[in-house]
Amino acid sequence: MADTIEELLEDDKSFEGFSRAQVSMVVTNPHLEDNPIVYVNQAFTRITGYARSASIGRNCRFLQGEGTSKRDVDRLRMGIEAQQASTVDLLNFRANGEPFTNRLIVAPINDENGEVAYFIGIQKELKNGDTSARADKINDQLIEVQNRVKSDLSMIIGMLRQQSHATSVPEDFAALSRRIETMQLLYEEMKLSDSQSNRDSIQMGSFISRLCAAIAHIEGRSGIRLSLQVESLEVPIETATRVGLVVSELVTNAYQHAFERMDMGLVEIRMTRLSEGGLRLIVADDGVGIPSTSQWPDQTTMGGRMITGLIEGLEGTLQLGRGAAGSVVTIDVPAGATVIFD
Repeated sequence: MADTIEELLEDDKSFEGFSRAQVSMVVTNPHLEDNPIVYVNQAFTRITGYARSASIGRNCRFLQGEGTSKRDVDRLRMGIEAQQASTVDLLNFRANGEPFTNRLIVAPINDENGEVAYFIGIQKELKNGDTSARADKINDQLIEVQNRVKSDLSMIIGMLRQQSHATSVPEDFAALSRRIETMQLLYEEMKLSDSQSNRDSIQMGSFISRLCAAIAHIEGRSGIRLSLQVESLEVPIETATRVGLVVSELVTNAYQHAFERMDMGLVEIRMTRLSEGGLRLIVADDGVGIPSTSQWPDQTTMGGRMITGLIEGLEGTLQLGRGAAGSVVTIDVPAGATVIFD
């Protein structure tokens, strides 16, 4: 259960914009020894200077040091032991030894039985110029974010546990399983990246190639060809997460629906760097095409809502083209959402 939840954390629109807002998010698992971190977002790695590989698997206390108030730490510990929400301003230290103060809110995430499944920490750095009024405003903002994330994670936990007891696998849960597999591939790329450098980015070309090949292996059939033309682009992990989930939805949809009553077909994926930075992703097929009367992405489906939310989170654009044969979906992700290293 733990692995699937952790890999789904970035699969939800509620987490979009955290990095731009400088809001860190940490999830810990109290059912593992020493309540270790199982997820951090990109804002956390940027603020602390610690890569994900240096954070996941450790207790949050590794950020503390000489000068950290024992009283504040004890208050935080007692809140966790009592399984209650708590708020502290805690002196922490970045990877380079620089001290900084966090407004930290920690709260339990309960499952459908009311049992604590995880703890979530939402935190924002307090600057020297922050007045008490501004600190109170930050506190209100963090509580709002925390409540929204707690609700969404509880829903995900409940959905997985409920479906795991079902005798059949509904379509939405099958789709959820594919999204988990997408995250698993991404985390493999993350491990490779972290073993080579301390920056939280991955080779998008490698990730997309492996992802599309995996989908073709699962969903493909005789006569349906896969064509990949992807440039070697390095992008932040949060961008890769969203783009990868979009690709998973589009390519799976093409294999499942584009070639109805057809013996032959082509699924084509192209990814290129835009001249001013950012990337362009094209997913095309020569199948039956999406009817002109259809509203797409379909907001009545989980997949349609996910695609729309992910594109919005990337501040990107999506265009659907209908040709003489099949459909062409073009997605542009601006340079502001991608960092591409030469």
